[in-house]
Amino acid sequence: MIYETVAAVDLGSNSFRLQVGRVVDNQIYTLDSMKEPVRLASGLMPDKRLDAPAQARALDALRRFGERLGGLDKGAVRAVATNTLRVAKNAYEFLPLAEEALGFPIEIIAGREEARLIYIGASHSLPSAAHKRLIIDIGGGSTEFIIGKRHEPQLMESLYMGCVTYTLRFFPDRKIDRKRLREAQVAAAKEIELIAADYQRLGWKEAIGSSGSARAIADVLELNGLNPNNESGITRIGLEKLCNLLIKAGSAEALDLPGVKGDRLPVFPGGVAIMSAIFEELDIERMSYAEGALRLGVLYDLLGRFHHHDMRDSTVAQFRRRYQVEGDQVERVEATALSALTQLFDGVPSEADVQFLSWACRLHEIGISVAHNAYHKHGAYILTYADMPGFSKKDQARLAMVVLGHRGKLEKLGAIPAVDSAWDLIFCLRLAVLLHRTRDDRAIPAWRVSRGENGYVIEVPAEWLAANPWTAAAFGEEAGVWKQLGRDYTLQSKPTRKIV
Repeated sequence: MIYETVAAVDLGSNSFRLQVGRVVDNQIYTLDSMKEPVRLASGLMPDKRLDAPAQARALDALRRFGERLGGLDKGAVRAVATNTLRVAKNAYEFLPLAEEALGFPIEIIAGREEARLIYIGASHSLPSAAHKRLIIDIGGGSTEFIIGKRHEPQLMESLYMGCVTYTLRFFPDRKIDRKRLREAQVAAAKEIELIAADYQRLGWKEAIGSSGSARAIADVLELNGLNPNNESGITRIGLEKLCNLLIKAGSAEALDLPGVKGDRLPVFPGGVAIMSAIFEELDIERMSYAEGALRLGVLYDLLGRFHHHDMRDSTVAQFRRRYQVEGDQVERVEATALSALTQLFDGVPSEADVQFLSWACRLHEIGISVAHNAYHKHGAYILTYADMPGFSKKDQARLAMVVLGHRGKLEKLGAIPAVDSAWDLIFCLRLAVLLHRTRDDRAIPAWRVSRGENGYVIEVPAEWLAANPWTAAAFGEEAGVWKQLGRDYTLQSKPTRKIV
């Protein structure tokens, strides 16, 4: 469906943000926005578990967002969670509570996926330009670096350093001195050093900040005349002056300068330290600011899905090329598997199930590029841990599970709930792979599938089974595999009717 009103929710490590937009001629115009300074990253305990107070703050904010989003269709809203929920060991215990509070599904996205969406959002809020841009977003728990041209990112990275985590680590009592600030800058520089050569090799013409930290620093420099010649944005000289003023004041709270807002003060030192290191390591002299960031990128990515420009399709195609998947076999398997899914759902399977089964069919053999033995396991590993633009971690896990289940025993998938449609996808993919074991274009029988009381029923002509004993034996093995799981797999062989 195409929606006139869309919304994005960003569960950031520092703030939770909501943006509601109106779609007009493939452009998005903001209707409403909300911000809650949740400070989620400050709730990460030493054992990497999210503490109860941080969870409570998050749920309160999400309930308020949920009230604003009431009445919107689930397809018109996309909620994404970033670094803190990426690293929190109890994230998947907290997620159902968060989804209930918000009223919509929440995706935990990978660092590079966050970087991609940030770039899309920033580029849509900037004037069109033919040159390459470096977009930097200092978040609460991570900092994203992206070089791209127009709306296409070319190089993306996410580093585990953010204004919340660095403030807690280096300025726990909010006191600032030269030694502490330098320690924070050196720690950030060590992280940036790992990517600096690749970024400088690709190069850029314009550096742009897109986060709350960048905006706050730019405001302070501009409002207090700290930039040379009253330049706008952030300059290296202005940053050095700001660092000296912070050291002299002894804390951000004592820095009596216009521009530092109350909700930004607690994490301002960490943001300044990271920004200083970025300027030093990447040899930046000046940085401008972009209003658009992750939320706007999420909205435009959602808009692309409405118009069948789904980034996930592009990622699947790229993986097929990278891992040299045999195209003809994929097309055979995909056609048969989708036909089986349509029959199981009486002609109307859900769009999401069709998408996931199609992607799984196209990628089920990527593990062969590693080794043919246990290739389904290699494929599942790749899909679990690779950077897959457009896919959330949850999506990747589901896709990996279907690929893992397309051959071998099924007990390894016992964690999937019995009512989950993933079992239908696995059944359809396994059936298609079985029917196309010869990997050629020879005709397959006029088969049919349906649901049984506790599993699946497959009908094939008796004459075909008799003529193909290898496949008949494979059907028998398949029935045994499903039986071990407590499900029926019934093969009905019927004689072909002759027309007189």
